[in-house]
Amino acid sequence: HVQLVESGGGSVETGGSLRLSCVTAGPRFTRDCMGWFRQFPGKEREGIATITFDGSPEYVDSVSGRFTISRDNARDSLYLQMNNVKTDDTAMYFCVTIRGSYPCRPTESIRAVNYWGQGTQVTVS
Repeated sequence: HVQLVESGGGSVETGGSLRLSCVTAGPRFTRDCMGWFRQFPGKEREGIATITFDGSPEYVDSVSGRFTISRDNARDSLYLQMNNVKTDDTAMYFCVTIRGSYPCRPTESIRAVNYWGQGTQVTVS
């Protein structure tokens, strides 16, 4: 069983920065590919960044150049550094693990996700 616990959300002004963290627990093989999804009110959850176990990241265009995903395998932790945030980034953010049968890419649908964190709210004003 995999557990994902996010922290670091909150309110931030446009142009500011925020760092999300996710502490993980569970079988290591289930956490080879990890990522961050987000959900706007009334919308389906969508991927924004993924990272392989060896640290290769991928981003969707809307966050590329502003957000940085990273992981510390020794600490079983995943991070999302959010810089130059915009009001359009206001959403609930989820730490996820991606099923091994799917590519490690943020453009995969929610069907690629096998475990979700509880989410952390980010509000940009």
